Amino acid sequence: MIFTDTHAHLYLPEFDEDRQTVIENAVDAGVKYIFLPNIDSGSVGSMHDLCSHLHNHCFPMMGLHPTSVKGNFREELSTLRNYLENRSYRAVGEVGIDLYWDKTFAAEQEEVFRISIGWALEFHLPLVIHTRNSFDRTYEILQEYQGKGLTGVFHCFSGNTDQAKKAVGMGFYLGIGGVVTFGKTGLEKVVDAVGIEHLLLETDAPFLAPAPYRGKRNESSYIPLIAEKVAEIKQVSIETVAEITTENAIRLFHLK
Repeated sequence: MIFTDTHAHLYLPEFDEDRQTVIENAVDAGVKYIFLPNIDSGSVGSMHDLCSHLHNHCFPMMGLHPTSVKGNFREELSTLRNYLENRSYRAVGEVGIDLYWDKTFAAEQEEVFRISIGWALEFHLPLVIHTRNSFDRTYEILQEYQGKGLTGVFHCFSGNTDQAKKAVGMGFYLGIGGVVTFGKTGLEKVVDAVGIEHLLLETDAPFLAPAPYRGKRNESSYIPLIAEKVAEIKQVSIETVAEITTENAIRLFHLK
């Protein structure tokens, strides 16, 4: 089986002591491809280093995380766009709107998100979208770009079934992570209602580890635990989940 972790921050300090081992454990678990979303200008160097060192397994994205949108967002965007123009990336991400932590820069987050959508269209890349407490507003903005060929994934999808169908209806994938193993989150109903051809697996490592590691550091090697839960919900084999979700990732991120 070949699994894909479509969203992991393995370049963060949480992995400084054992990053190589974490990658090896993931590969041993069958996780061949790992996609790394950027956060801001401060994370680019470590992300690039990891992808250069493990270019057969780790693939970078470029974007400004909504919680990093502050008063200097134009300067940040200028720096990140320079990278986008001069290097190869698999997606524009992690971008979006976060209305959970701090709404101080909510208007600026929307402006950055629109610019990010423009980047995705200009560079023919998918969007990796962060939507915390913001699905409806994010969806409204995306509808403005219908018919322009925009693709992507709603990372760490946590909405309801109706929202999931809206996302899928626009041609987007749903990123399913460790939360699906928590129980009583509503995500099981979403996975049951949406075809597996619309799903991607992700960890969001080091965050949101699946059961039985909930509350501990998440790792890409835990992807099979998420796949196992999806297989249980969909009543298919874990081999089927691995095959289809990896095919979905290869298609979305243009991985040959």
